[in-house]
Amino acid sequence: MKQPAWLADAIFYEIYPQSFLDTNGDGIGDFQGIIDKLDYIAGLGCNAIWINPCFESPFGDAGYDVADYCTAASRYGTNADLKRLFDEAHARGMHVMLDLVPGHTAVTHPWFKESMKPGRNEFTDRYIWTNSIWEEPQGMGCIRGISDRDGCCAVNFFSHQPALNYGFYKPDRPWQQGMDDPGPRATLEAMKDVMRFWLGMGCDGFRVDMAGSLVKHDEDGKGTIRLWQKVRAFLDDEYPEAAMISEWGEPDKSLLGGFHMDFLLHFGPSHYNDLFRCEEPFFSDRGKGDVSEFVKKYLDSYEKGGRKGMICIPSGNHDMDRLARSIHGVNLKIAFAFLLSMPGAPFIYYGDEIGMRYVEGLDSVEGGYNRTGSRSPMQWDSTTNAGFSAAAKEKLYIAIDPDEGRPTVEHAMADEDSLYHEVRRLIAVRRAHKALTSGGSIEFVYAEKDAYPLAYVRGADDERVLVIVNPANRAVSFPCKLVPKGKIYGVGGEAAAENGTIRVDARTAVYLAL
Repeated sequence: MKQPAWLADAIFYEIYPQSFLDTNGDGIGDFQGIIDKLDYIAGLGCNAIWINPCFESPFGDAGYDVADYCTAASRYGTNADLKRLFDEAHARGMHVMLDLVPGHTAVTHPWFKESMKPGRNEFTDRYIWTNSIWEEPQGMGCIRGISDRDGCCAVNFFSHQPALNYGFYKPDRPWQQGMDDPGPRATLEAMKDVMRFWLGMGCDGFRVDMAGSLVKHDEDGKGTIRLWQKVRAFLDDEYPEAAMISEWGEPDKSLLGGFHMDFLLHFGPSHYNDLFRCEEPFFSDRGKGDVSEFVKKYLDSYEKGGRKGMICIPSGNHDMDRLARSIHGVNLKIAFAFLLSMPGAPFIYYGDEIGMRYVEGLDSVEGGYNRTGSRSPMQWDSTTNAGFSAAAKEKLYIAIDPDEGRPTVEHAMADEDSLYHEVRRLIAVRRAHKALTSGGSIEFVYAEKDAYPLAYVRGADDERVLVIVNPANRAVSFPCKLVPKGKIYGVGGEAAAENGTIRVDARTAVYLAL
């Protein structure tokens, strides 16, 4: 699998378009808002963007219920506006990834409307239907009784998201089709056409929603891996510079399937939550966390992936609590010192670079439920609606953080000691040292159970860098035979090596040359 050259130093910025910047005063962010802030994103140090779903949708699930894969949602702008966004990003040396939702559509999608008809047509097998209204699909929710077609339609997530049919790995019911049956094959070809459309428009690749869920009753993901290998072959042939990122959370499977990158998720086997989002996160200054299981699983996936693909550890995303809900003060800087020194492409969720907070107590918006507090509007300055929109307060897509002391870009840029400037410096250090970039190797030298610090060596060519992170509110020591030559960069305090031991100050992260 050839990796697109631009991924080697890619640092991504995730944009939830509804909440980024509203330029027409309707209370909802738009494409022009993203274009207007490309220089801000580039100034932070990010050279790639992931935009959450921006296609036509009834927005029952914030756009993850697609009604038309090839038409931009009018509330954000037109297809021409989106193409202009691609062009403006490319003019700045940046790349843009769209969010592809291949597993399900909205019930309003024309494919589903045709699929509901009782007579056979081109779309009868586009979705997963049982043969009888009385038989539910095992292990999946369903929609039934909404049309004259006899049968229940499986859903992937919410009850208004009918599952597209990519077949069953081992069919065991008359209504279950195999992966190579005509219906599943047609579904895959239709999704390839969607990808062709946007790649032809200038999109640089896709982040794929629920990438591991396509083939049903799939033993160890074998069928879904095979399906994505077919997509990989198609892309290598037609669009070799297109990047693919999977929302899978199991890099050993997704990388084998041909994805260049896989996200570690807040669910699944990765132990990502142990870092930032559990009762005692490792990066809390209370120093009661445990990083050992995360490291163990990370190494297992790293080895199974052949040490070639990218395992991405995001600061957060639209489905998680904000990083600043559980990590505070200098520990946010230490968390970014970790995130920006690990292999794989870093992903920064909009606003995390200024310490935006989870907004408590919000009513659910567009299927957000408890996630809504992480989707509030970007806080640009101290003007009306924090500079997000000129709309009346009650028309905003999601309410602004009401705290008058909320962090803003304006304040962060004016304070050289802010998290924003720390993130900028850390990105610059990463770019200046090949050992710290995405493709460099990693060797953990200290990651013990219920212990601090975390220490690992990054390497590339002749350069080796020892990274030590100690979020705890106490100084700690660990046995280490490595002898550092000097400090490259640090956050917080210092580290010192003596007699086979390295001592590191409380609330400190350091990069040491070896």
